[in-house]
Order: sequence, then structure tokens, then C-alpha cells
Amino acid sequence: MSQHPHLERHLGLRSATSLVIGSIIGTGIFLKTAAMTQAVHSPLMVLLVWCFAGALSCTGALVYAELGARYPKAGGEFIFLREGYNSFIAFCYGWMRFWIGSPASIAAYGVGCASFAGGIYPNLSANEKIMMAQGLILGFTLLNCMTVVVGGWVQDVLTALKILLVVGLGLSLVVYAPEGWSLASLGITADAGMTGEGGDSVGLTMSGLGAAMLAALWAFDGWNNMPMAAGEIRNPQRNIPLALILGTLACLLLYVGINFAYFVALPVSEIVTSNSSSFRDALPVAAKAAKNILGDSAATWIGFAFIISALGAMNGSILTGARVPYAMARDGLFFRVLANVGKRSHVPVVAVVVQGLWASVLAGSGSFDQLTNYVVFSSWIFYALCAWSLFRLRKKDESGEMTFRCPWYPWTPSVFVVLALLLLAQTIADDPVATMHGVGIIAAGIPLFFWMKRGHHHAK
Repeated sequence: MSQHPHLERHLGLRSATSLVIGSIIGTGIFLKTAAMTQAVHSPLMVLLVWCFAGALSCTGALVYAELGARYPKAGGEFIFLREGYNSFIAFCYGWMRFWIGSPASIAAYGVGCASFAGGIYPNLSANEKIMMAQGLILGFTLLNCMTVVVGGWVQDVLTALKILLVVGLGLSLVVYAPEGWSLASLGITADAGMTGEGGDSVGLTMSGLGAAMLAALWAFDGWNNMPMAAGEIRNPQRNIPLALILGTLACLLLYVGINFAYFVALPVSEIVTSNSSSFRDALPVAAKAAKNILGDSAATWIGFAFIISALGAMNGSILTGARVPYAMARDGLFFRVLANVGKRSHVPVVAVVVQGLWASVLAGSGSFDQLTNYVVFSSWIFYALCAWSLFRLRKKDESGEMTFRCPWYPWTPSVFVVLALLLLAQTIADDPVATMHGVGIIAAGIPLFFWMKRGHHHAK
């Protein structure tokens, strides 16, 4: 029996579900409604887009639930792609995840926390905000170097606080809604705030619908993270599927509920002029809605909710993201030092620390937003490949007894793959330069793959 340190299964269903919810709900729940309303011009359409994006994410979660139950090992999608295809495709995913996917997300959450703190403490300078972001990233990195129990406990607490704050905000907005509001107002358009050239009102377009869908899917992104830590989840054949299903459905209900509350609290013309790419100096839609209903004193409360939400997503990304380079190194496809596990902590300490240091660099450089945009296209390529791998894996091992099978197979993975391909096509049409940059980032790692494969072969 090997005496080498290894990952241990200490995370139960509660922590696994907290990882799903905490990784999904970050800053999008407070910000994206404005951009989506600008794109589709109707509260009802915004709510329908949230429902559709949530349903698509739930479909993906059902597919990943079977994949995670089949291969409950550290690495998540890296393992699915390796087993479903080959080590080359798995490496391409891991390369993208190691350099950009995880650290850029961590950097974005860290800077988001510092920006929200700036709303509470207006005297913070730009440099102080960067230092705060880097300090938070490194602090949570150290917490996740202790044991996975510590990281899981932190995730449980932050996720519980996040849910309470979101539910509390939504109920407050509805209970103290302005007089005269009715369900009929959900169907009105945003003509008061949205006009085209010459003052003509704008209507729903395919590009606008696509832009709203991308914004909603960005807010739902993270449902795929929890299986990366599958090697540390107890009773994985039961807990991984349950956590994915419960966590994704909970996020769908929270997103639709809070957006309904925004439209109760604010006129559509106020929502479309909330903080977004078009109105950067305005208040975020959540802050504007709270201020409209609860008064100026709500600003501090909302800022606190922003920070807790972003910290929860950051902790989840740190915990799960480090398991990908660990799995790559275990396979001999990445630098072996990243496979080192702490003797007492039983976590991949080196991978966690390297990820945290690189995320801190990205937070200081300010380049994380652009880098994240570059890999949106790449991420959905791998989501689609993972879903398609279920067909291949079932043919390979149809006789294997599974505790969980994806419901409505083959329709569930088929629908997910088709919709993912449509989304990819829309992304290419909307921003071909960013998609090419994303492909270029992946291609940059190919020489390292063949070098690592050659070294691993010689080592044998």
C-alpha cells in the first residue's frame, strides 16, 4: 500500500452543492440584467432568456452528472476528455484552464471585490484596490492550502450568506414594491431608454437575443467546476449528480426570482441605464433597485452582498481549478511538481499556490477581462466535446452498472451539443477576432504537449 500523500474524500453533499452554487453565482446576478434588457428591450424576454440559459445549463449539468459519476477523479473535464477521446484533447483543455480559464476568473472576482469595496470606502485609490484584490486572492489561496475541509467549510459559509443576501434583497424589493406595479408591466418594452439612429425605437433582433443569451450564460458559467474536485467528494456516485442537479436548479430559481424583483422595483428605462458596457458610470442594477426601494442606506448593504458573492465564487474557483493541473501532472502531461500533495493537508499545494500567484499577476495587469473573453469560445468547444463524449463512453462501456444515468438520453446530450454549436456560431459571428485569439492560446500549448509526451515516454 502506497504511503505517498494523496487526495482524501472529505467533502459531503452539502459542500459539493455549495461548490456548484458558489461557483455559478458571482457578480453576474447583480450586473447582467442591464445589458440583457438593452439587448432584448423587454422584461418578459429577459426573464425568458434567463430561463432558457438556466435550462441549457441544467442540461449540461445532467450530462456532467453521469460523467462525474463514471469518473469521480480530480480533474473533471480533463478526465472526461481523456477517457472520451485522447490525452491530446484533454491537454488542450487543461492548458487553457491552467493559464486563462481559472486564474483569469479568480483575478476578475478579486478585482470585483475590491471595486465593490470602493463603493463602501470611496477614498480607496486604484493601486490600493489592486493590492486589495491581490491580497484577497493570496489569502484565499493560503486557506485552500490547509485542507480541503477548510476550503469546503469556507465555501459552505460564503454560499449560505450569498443565498440569504440574494433572497433577502429579492423579497425586500417585492414586498416594498412601488404602488401601481402589475404583472402586465412585464410585457412593456424599453423604448424610453433604447433608441436607434434618428431616434427610432429598436426591436428584438437575433443579434440582440444572442447577446442577451451570452450574458446570461456567462452568469450561469461555473456549473462545470465542481467535478474538478470529484477526487475529494465522499460517495461520489451519489453526491456528484445530486449536487450538480440541486445546485444548478437552485441558481436558476435565484436568478429568475431576483430579476423579477428588479423589474418590480425599477422602471425598464432605469434598468437599461444601469451600469453596463454602455453606461459604465451608472449604478449596477441591483444597487439602483435597492436604493429606489430601500433608500440611500441600502448602498452599504448591497456592496457587502457584492463582496460576499464574489468571494464565494473566487474560493470555489481556487479550490476546483487547481485540481486540473494536478490531474495533468499526474498523467505526465504537465510539470510533475504540480502533482505534489501536502503530507498533512492532502491537497495539491503546489498547484494551488502557482494558480494563486498567476491569478495575482493577472489581477495587477488588468488583462483578465480580455483574456476571459478570449476563452469563452474555447470553453464552449470543450463543453460540447464533453457532452458528445457521453455517446462514445456509453458505447465503450454499455455493460457497466451505473448509479446515475443521464435522464432522457440520448436527447439530453444531443440538445446540449446542438445548442452549444449554435452558441459557438453566434460567438464567431459576433467577435471573430476574440475567437481566433482563444484558439491561438490553445495552439500555443501544443509544442509543450509533444515535449511532455516524449519526456514521459522516455521516463518509462
